[in-house]
Amino acid sequence: SVIFSHPTIGTVGMTEEDAKQKYGEQNVKVYKSKFANIYYGPWQVEQQDKPKTAMKLVCVGEEELVVGLHVIGMGADEMLQGFGVALKMGATK
Repeated sequence: SVIFSHPTIGTVGMTEEDAKQKYGEQNVKVYKSKFANIYYGPWQVEQQDKPKTAMKLVCVGEEELVVGLHVIGMGADEMLQGFGVALKMGATK
C-alpha cells in the first residue's frame, strides 16, 4: 500500500508487531536505515541537510526471510513496486 502524501509512505507485508505475534519475538530481526534519496545527490547541499528517506525491513528466521518492508520518503512508491515483487518471490536479506 502507498499513501501519496508528502513525503510518500509505503508498506508491503507484515508489520514488526504482526511478525512477532506470528513467528515469536526471538525469531524476528528488524533493520532500519535513513539515507538521502539519490534524487538529492547532485544538490550542492550538505549531506545532513538533505531530506531523508527512512526504511524498515522485517525479517524472520535464520535465513532472514523478508516478511515486511516499510518506507517513508521521496520515491517510496517507486521503491515499493520492486520490493513487493521480491517479497512475493521469497526474498531473504
